Amino acid sequence: MCRSIKTLRPPALPEEATGDEIRAAALQYVRKVSGFRAPAAHNREVFERAVDDIARATAELLDGLEVRGTAHAKKPEEAARAS
Repeated sequence: MCRSIKTLRPPALPEEATGDEIRAAALQYVRKVSGFRAPAAHNREVFERAVDDIARATAELLDGLEVRGTAHAKKPEEAARAS
């Protein structure tokens, strides 16, 4: 795992991850997988699209996770509404 990607869910973070934190993690992931710190001009579009897709999937994942035993765990009725 890329060491610069941090855990984005409670209790590792005191609050929910921000959009900027999620995007930064997605960018680090794409950089690691692609092997490029910054894309060449001819790869910029696909690089940015991958960052956007991964950020969106990460936000969905974090929104759907239930972290038991913490104050951040969703109540059953909240979990039902999220489905």
